[in-house]
Amino acid sequence: MTTSVRYAAHVSERPYHHGNLRTALMEQAERTVREHGAQALSLRELAREVGVSHGAPRRHFPDRQALLDALAEAGFARLGAELRRAVEEAGEDFAARMHATAAAYVRFATRDAALLELMFAGKHREASGPLHVAADRAFAVVLELIHQGQAEDLLERGEPERIGRVLFATIQGVATLATAGVVQPDQLDELVQDAIAHFLRGSRAAASAV
Repeated sequence: MTTSVRYAAHVSERPYHHGNLRTALMEQAERTVREHGAQALSLRELAREVGVSHGAPRRHFPDRQALLDALAEAGFARLGAELRRAVEEAGEDFAARMHATAAAYVRFATRDAALLELMFAGKHREASGPLHVAADRAFAVVLELIHQGQAEDLLERGEPERIGRVLFATIQGVATLATAGVVQPDQLDELVQDAIAHFLRGSRAAASAV
């Protein structure tokens, strides 16, 4: 085989080409974050793992922070899609929707704890920007649920965002206990159910007292 033929064969066997390099980099970066944490991310190492030259990632990410921000934004998009799917598959019943949404969030938070930490760190680093837009879009699902509960007199009146913060604190607390090993995986579903049941009971009591 001539040198030119060998070179052509080598190029044809490369796993990624320019058209899908960004996707390949993002997928590998997400795996790295999941397995080793965001601190392990390096553009040079990422290039090696994907099988491209060390400078190739800079076509899409000028520096490491740009990659981290892209991962965070994509994480919010995926979280929003999973929450939306949970609501749609739960039907029209409000309580069923709340339980399904909480369970979907806790699954995401325990499966991708390092990514979630990266997502919120990026959001809080700046007062506004694309990450805020992505986060607001993801959690719009929860605000829509709160509006539904208030319209059906199942949640207390008041600012939906305030109620949403209480709900978020509830389900994030469950996820934190799970990732810390305080709650075992086989206890998680039951704890989510109990936490949302208590949240709804408390909110119904407040609504009836108004």
